[in-house]
Amino acid sequence: MGGKPVTAPDFPTEFTLSSRTGSMVVTTTEQGLPLAISVERDHLRGDPELLAADLLRLCRQSAARAGVERRAQLRAAGLAPELLALTGLPTTEEVTRQEYAEEQEYETEPDSWLRPI
Repeated sequence: MGGKPVTAPDFPTEFTLSSRTGSMVVTTTEQGLPLAISVERDHLRGDPELLAADLLRLCRQSAARAGVERRAQLRAAGLAPELLALTGLPTTEEVTRQEYAEEQEYETEPDSWLRPI
């Protein structure tokens, strides 16, 4: 009766996410706390409030994606769907919708380079 115990694969302790352009990169904990931040020099010359908002958004997105990974790990380990729902961990669809909404909200590029005359 002595089989090998079933163990879950190790879950990462750090998560890395970059901006769409790759000019900002954050490494966070599962909860989204920043461990490392990399920002291209051009962003440092801009509005510090916008930079902070972008970095905070990346940290939140990193935590959300970590939540999706944790949810998948628990599902693979056999956690019942009703218990999985009680964890509050996001689904892939929820994270995708949230990221899309934030991208639209924080869009920093102008809609057009044309100006009225």
